[in-house]
Amino acid sequence: MSTIPIIDTDTHLSEPADLWQSRLPAKWGEDIPRPVFDERRGEDVWQIGRRRTSGVGGYAMAGWHEPPPQHPPRLEDADPAAYDARARVARMDTEGIVAEVIYPNLVAFEMDAFMDLDPEITLACIQAYNDFLVDFASEAPERFIVQASLPFWDVAASVAEIERCHENGHRGVNFMTKPYKFGLPPLSDDHWEPIFKTVEERGLPVSFHVGYQAQDKEDWTRLINQVHDQASFAKETVMSLLGLAEGTAEVLLGGVCHRYPGINFVNVESGFGWIPYLLESADWGWQNSGAHKQYPERELPSFYFRRQVYSTFWFERDTVRRMADLYADNLMFETDFPHPTSLSPGPASTAEAPHKVLEGAMADLPEELCRKLFFENASRLYGISAPVTV
Repeated sequence: MSTIPIIDTDTHLSEPADLWQSRLPAKWGEDIPRPVFDERRGEDVWQIGRRRTSGVGGYAMAGWHEPPPQHPPRLEDADPAAYDARARVARMDTEGIVAEVIYPNLVAFEMDAFMDLDPEITLACIQAYNDFLVDFASEAPERFIVQASLPFWDVAASVAEIERCHENGHRGVNFMTKPYKFGLPPLSDDHWEPIFKTVEERGLPVSFHVGYQAQDKEDWTRLINQVHDQASFAKETVMSLLGLAEGTAEVLLGGVCHRYPGINFVNVESGFGWIPYLLESADWGWQNSGAHKQYPERELPSFYFRRQVYSTFWFERDTVRRMADLYADNLMFETDFPHPTSLSPGPASTAEAPHKVLEGAMADLPEELCRKLFFENASRLYGISAPVTV
């Protein structure tokens, strides 16, 4: 195994069954998110208020014996590393992963269901999830990088939650790329200034994950019900992964990076191959449209990307080999564990294990570049000063 340590910049936790029931007041009764057995689907599913959403094991596909979107019918059937901190650390040790960044499932992919609840309950659900992350990370706080989810529909509450979570050890915040889908202003609007100033003052990166794209309410439920249609699943997955291009264009050309030079933005679970085209197109469009004359104080979009924006890769090979030299300081490695698209070898997966991906990259790329992609860039971004002994 390579001596280069790995920082995994995108992983997920499958939420334990009692996460919200154990932390929210019982007075809210059946509005509290909880697992229920769905007879028609033959599995445990999450019920959020009146809505039944994804399967409890739906995001824990790592090592599963059937192809997605089929998945473990119960959380107990999944790889324990999907939800148990000690099992996760053991898996990290096996793969040479010294630290990993954790992203949510339900409060990202199913946020619209939470927002159907009373606003007080929705806020309490977000806060409970953020507190759960701290408890989970206590097993190995130097190795788990947790980030705050925000009640983005309420700017003042978001600022308060950023401050609270920063004090509790969160090292970044999750944010949406398409707020207009909730009837909110675009990211470039001054509406978001209190949030951006708060994260900038604290040196926290802002992550744009594909799960925060505010999908239409039934998109994900429809997708997970297509248990015999792998082609439809593949198509929906591909289009979802490309969805972050819109948010990237917004922060680069909308003046967000210019106004907040101290914020680093991270595209997560979206790959890298589309980045060079987007930036070349953005620079050309900026100049060809005359925007450079209308805003003479601004730099080219590609300047802001190099200075402030990171993107992640996991399954890509050709694009990384060809393009990594262009943006060597902006690219980071991820596994997406334990999602259906993760680097989790199994009976129904063609994926390679993370350390195999690193070894394959080192056969094609200089070691100095591999060290940046797999460790140094993430180390700089998240303040991991030195490799952790594993």
